[in-house]
Amino acid sequence: MTQERFLLAGVMGWPVMHSRSPKLHNYWLAKHGLAGAYVPLGIKSEGLEAALRALPALGFSGCNVTIPHKEAVMRIIDSVTPAAKRIGAVNCIVVGEDGLLDGRNNDGFGYIESIREAKPDWSAGSGPVVVLGAGGGARAVVYSLVEQGATELRLLNRTFERAQALQQDFGGPIKAYRWEERHDALDGAAMLVNTTSQGMAGQPPVDIRLDKLPTSALVSDIIYIPRETPLLAAARQRGNPTVNGLGMLMHQARPAFAAWFGVEPEVTPELRAMIEATL
Repeated sequence: MTQERFLLAGVMGWPVMHSRSPKLHNYWLAKHGLAGAYVPLGIKSEGLEAALRALPALGFSGCNVTIPHKEAVMRIIDSVTPAAKRIGAVNCIVVGEDGLLDGRNNDGFGYIESIREAKPDWSAGSGPVVVLGAGGGARAVVYSLVEQGATELRLLNRTFERAQALQQDFGGPIKAYRWEERHDALDGAAMLVNTTSQGMAGQPPVDIRLDKLPTSALVSDIIYIPRETPLLAAARQRGNPTVNGLGMLMHQARPAFAAWFGVEPEVTPELRAMIEATL
């Protein structure tokens, strides 16, 4: 079967050249024998609306959205899924056959899949989950953990008001704690998640003592550069199972690729090794 058109998608952000998404999607395009390309789209805020509106005319199937546009695009595009609305951010746009732009958020799906890949027997309801941070990453992670049946979620953020706001937005099993309480909040936890930028290359490590965290607790970080943050290194040294953010990046790409190109791609050891080699 010959293709009718050259397939196009990309990642829209500023800056964007550091993104590993082009490597991921171009790997899948080649693997599935599809003629197409996934490109970095360096778009500043003032050009965002014009760039989004140009996608259908240029023949794009859609695009990913990254910092700083994840919230701003919601005011421009034509529709937003209920999950993306709840999270308050869009990370994937699909161009419909009618040229309308539909916003989705696959970050939560990617996060849960990455945990399942690392620990197939994991269950969100197996005990208290401690989440550090209350930004966009935290919202996607918290939303997905609640959807998966988390029964107690302890939320900590340096600005207490932001943690409180997230608690009010989502309700349910979420309780906001003050940053000063972070060491004690780990007592009896089944899982610890860092969604802050602390520990990322060039950033100071997250300041938390793990003494009260059970060694059976899963410690996860949504950062993937470096592959092992100081938090994950400290957790691994005391015997905790750990998961970094690379799986989240790879798994959130799967539903996007499927929506754009009609093929369900897989995260394979070969793909992971290829992306890891670039970190």
